[in-house]
Amino acid sequence: MTAALLLQHDGPVLRVTLNRPEVKNAMSAQMVQELVAAFTQARDDESIRAVLLRGAGGAFCAGGDIKDMAGSSAPEAVQARNRAFGAMLELADQCPKPVVALVEGPAMGGGFGLACIADVTIAEARANFAMPEVSLGILPAQIAPFVVARIGFTQARRLGVTGGRIDGVEAMRIGLAHDVADGAEELEAKGKAALNAILRCAPGAVATTKALMRRSQGGDLGATLDAAAVSFVAALGSAEGREGTKAFVEKRKPAWAAQV
Repeated sequence: MTAALLLQHDGPVLRVTLNRPEVKNAMSAQMVQELVAAFTQARDDESIRAVLLRGAGGAFCAGGDIKDMAGSSAPEAVQARNRAFGAMLELADQCPKPVVALVEGPAMGGGFGLACIADVTIAEARANFAMPEVSLGILPAQIAPFVVARIGFTQARRLGVTGGRIDGVEAMRIGLAHDVADGAEELEAKGKAALNAILRCAPGAVATTKALMRRSQGGDLGATLDAAAVSFVAALGSAEGREGTKAFVEKRKPAWAAQV
């Protein structure tokens, strides 16, 4: 049972809908806790091969719930809640299952951060992305590392210090979104296409590739390439590797291929 999310286990896809439309899906402490549970389920449940993340009521996420934050006056409590949000983003970012985000309406603050951790982000052309925290006298504290990793230092700095808004087209231009849709119907269709592309791929290989990509963001290049070679040999000799190569030779779909 969830109070702030709608969860639907749709075959191999876990559909996660932020469900506080009356406040444009602003992020409450309850929503953060439920997102932690959802991404933990996605990580641990082998039947789940992808996560679809979106917001209810034509809005993605208006950011942190200011009223909810104002209810915690003790600095230690505020700090703990802020850090809990970052831990949720880290969990989502490290999820071995691909995350597809469909963004329409506002994606502000924390919603901007959620868009940045998705493996595939598809934005409606009229979506609004922003980090407005500085205009409120606060900071984009927990989302900042994920924003920098996604769009680079210079674009992150520009948006961080101005609090400026960009639409879905601009979000795609700077690498925040990977595709843009004209209206809700096209957004849904492109989301389905992205999920089906993921479901054509071997789940174990996808998980290892995600881990390799994260490792490639920093550290020693030689060590990363050494680890990649070890992983490649393991994948080639795995049940997935054998099935994939056999299916290719036999000109058929591999056993893991699925559709939504």
